[in-house]
Amino acid sequence: MPVSASLTESATLLRRIGVVVGSVLVTLAYCLDVLWRAALRRLDRARVDRYTRGWAGALLRLVRLEVAVVGRAPDFSDGRRYIILCTHASHYDIPVSFVALPGSIRMLAKSELYRIPVLGLTMRLAEFPSINRHKRDQALADLARARQMMESGIVLWAAPEGTRSRSGELLPFKKGCFHLALDTEAVIVPVAIRGIHKVLPARSWRFNLGQQVSVHIGEPIDAASYAREALPELMAETRQRIAALLGE
Repeated sequence: MPVSASLTESATLLRRIGVVVGSVLVTLAYCLDVLWRAALRRLDRARVDRYTRGWAGALLRLVRLEVAVVGRAPDFSDGRRYIILCTHASHYDIPVSFVALPGSIRMLAKSELYRIPVLGLTMRLAEFPSINRHKRDQALADLARARQMMESGIVLWAAPEGTRSRSGELLPFKKGCFHLALDTEAVIVPVAIRGIHKVLPARSWRFNLGQQVSVHIGEPIDAASYAREALPELMAETRQRIAALLGE
């Protein structure tokens, strides 16, 4: 049910500061919990799954964001390798995905994030993979690890646009996550999040509170049915499905 206009508001400067500080504190608290549990060897995947959803839910409550889901995700526990390819128009794409979708979802992270103190180590311990495409030996090792993680039940989340869209319209797709899908013979799950760009527009700190977004889940695409040289066709098919989900 749509949120009424009276519940939607632009955050004041004081509220923006509160959202940012609250988000940092929530993230830090979950990171420290992961670190000490890992040190005591009391960290497992099920707990990390609860933490990612708890962290995501807390961030969404800070901006009073409501989430509706359209469509149904596949059974991620069927032994196949899965990669969610999602639109990217806000920093909130990731927490919304964690809340809306089932399974042990882990974001395919940029290597730069691992350099951030506390956060980087937490992400490694929580099984967030990264692929370094600039160094071949490292890329092969990262790819082998990502495939092993997917075979053990991890569902990767990636944004084929690579950067956030200011308008919410689809940007050109990059090839990296499609190479990964082909290399791991993964099943691609196309996902589009409508209205997310209004919550926190790209490259701004203008929070809009009380927004409602909808997560649209499309029919899966089996990358194993595409030859390596058919990468452009795989990209085009995925883009077409995501654009349809987005309503473009």
